[in-house]
Amino acid sequence: MPEGDTIYALARRLDKVLADATLTHTDFRVPRWALTDLSGGRITAVRSVGKHLFMDVERRDGSRVSIHSHLKMEGMWDVHRLGTRWRRPGHTARVVLRAGDTEAVGFDLGVLEVLSDPAAAVAHLGPDLLGDDWNPDRAVANLAAHPDTAVGAALLDQRLLAGVGNVFRSEICFLQRVSPYARTGDVDLPALVQTSRRLLWDNRVRSVRCTTGVLIRGKELWVYGRDRRPCRRCGETIVRSDLDGRVVYVCRRCQPGPTDVGM
Repeated sequence: MPEGDTIYALARRLDKVLADATLTHTDFRVPRWALTDLSGGRITAVRSVGKHLFMDVERRDGSRVSIHSHLKMEGMWDVHRLGTRWRRPGHTARVVLRAGDTEAVGFDLGVLEVLSDPAAAVAHLGPDLLGDDWNPDRAVANLAAHPDTAVGAALLDQRLLAGVGNVFRSEICFLQRVSPYARTGDVDLPALVQTSRRLLWDNRVRSVRCTTGVLIRGKELWVYGRDRRPCRRCGETIVRSDLDGRVVYVCRRCQPGPTDVGM
């Protein structure tokens, strides 16, 4: 699933093309919104909140709505000149938006809806690591309220802080030298939150995600995807395990502490 940095970069790319554009055609291919017509409306902004994407639209009558989407595992947005061949089969398109000779298509979107109150859709989220209103103190307090939760699980709980996904949680835990299975209450939470913010912020406009500081292909990440390969820091073998049904990568020497049974 795309993480906060990916959605931020997507919103930035879409905003450059679509902001202030007037919609000439809209086609929502989900039953609930199939009759919705936003043609004539003006896209005022494209923005991200955690892993959520919003296209804000001012309609012809002056009212405002927002096209809310979430990519989940399979979704993508593509923008191209009208008439260009689509990158995915037509039956996977969930929405088609046209503005002049520009066409934006959302494929396989896990969530697609048109909202008059977009804030309600993300009211359950914790502080957005890439948001203008980022609040590290609130993020620390949210994590501290779940002291018995494994820190690797807490990092993925978007209600506590928004934006971290599976890649970043392994990298954050490695950089903090903590096991992802450690109790959140036993972790230096201000440092954890600071590292989380730094990694997402540094990657928000990169084409290739990097946590090591080395942009050479194959050397961008510390542990994620490096099962049975040597740790870049100490040489110990990286192990792949499971936490809450999702993979996690750990160096047991650099990240001492509790492990799951499989490790």
